[in-house]
This record gives sequence, C-alpha cells and structure tokens, in this order.
Amino acid sequence: MLHLVNHPLITMKLNKMRDEKTNSKDFRTLLDEISSLMTYEVFKDVNLVTSGKKIKTPTGCEIDKLKLENDIVIVPILRAGMGMSNGVVNMLPTARIGHIGLYRDETTLKPVEYFCKMPHVKDPLVLVCDPMLATGGSAIDAVTIMKQKGFKKIRMLCLVGAPEGVEAFNKVHPDVELYLAALDERLNEKGYILPGLGDAGDRIFGTL
Repeated sequence: MLHLVNHPLITMKLNKMRDEKTNSKDFRTLLDEISSLMTYEVFKDVNLVTSGKKIKTPTGCEIDKLKLENDIVIVPILRAGMGMSNGVVNMLPTARIGHIGLYRDETTLKPVEYFCKMPHVKDPLVLVCDPMLATGGSAIDAVTIMKQKGFKKIRMLCLVGAPEGVEAFNKVHPDVELYLAALDERLNEKGYILPGLGDAGDRIFGTL
C-alpha cells in the first residue's frame, strides 16, 4: 500500500528542504508546495459524481455540475502535520480539517490522545498528514484512533519516510494507503531519518 510520488518538481523542492541552510520561511513554503503537488496523486482515484445541479458555460451550453463522491477531511498530526494541511487545502478548498494531538506515556509506552477535534461529516475520506514517518509510531497511533472513531476510508500522507517506519505502519495498517515523496535510507541511533531533513516541526515553526 506504499505509493512513492516521484516527480522532478517534488524532488527538486525536497532537495532544497534538506539543506540545513534553508530558513523556516522557505522551508514552510516548500512544504506547502510539495503537499499541493502530492495531492494530485493522493486523490487521483477519487470518483466524481453529478451534484444534481447544472452550470452554464460561456457558450450558453448547460452541463452537469460535478463534485467529489466523498467529502474530504484533512487531519494533521500536531504539530508538524499542520505544515502540510494548507498545501492540501489549496487543491481542495472544500475539505474540512480535523486535528489530532498525541504523546506517548513514558511508563506504559501507550499513546495518549491529548486533543482530537473532528468535523461532523458522514463517511468522509480522511487524509492523515505528518511530514516525517520515522519509527511510524505517531502515524500508527493516529490512524488507529481514526479507526476507533468509526472512520472507514483513511489514507496517510507523509513527506519523507524510513524503511523501518514504513514496515511498522504497513504491519499494523495494511489496509491504509501510504503516500511518500521520498523513502530514505534508515534511522540513526536517535531515531532521526537519514539523510532526512532534521526535525520538521522545529524547522517549520523556527523553534530550533
């Protein structure tokens, strides 16, 4: 269920994001642009249906007004995932946005949900966003919570992933399609992706 979104524009922009000299402003802009470009691939198989309304073209013709078969809900994982949501919304301005915040209990090692706010939409297609898929823990936990809340159609969008994280995610959620701009080499001893791009949250918000 892994989809690598290979495109020269994405690769070029990601290469700039990897540069340690890229400042927060440019990092955010590049992430926004890549997220928009990846949206085309993520939703390329979503069906269009007629809305029951008509539109008139400048030549006077009437045609059916189209809409997506499913409502879209974008769910960034706080906090770094927020850097991807705008890029997706640029392509899907009618999408709703939910948020989920997680931390791991140091004693039990189980995920603790400290914030989750979802729009009230019937049977939506949910896109969970997080720039980095390192160990896969946050993505796994977020998708698990989405399933527990009754959502059936879920996809996962990340920028960069490590093989370890992809394997862990696919083991727990083999039914969820995972989209990456790049599959990097491995994790280091501190759990950072190599070559990676550092701590995405810190680079997005300038908290280095």
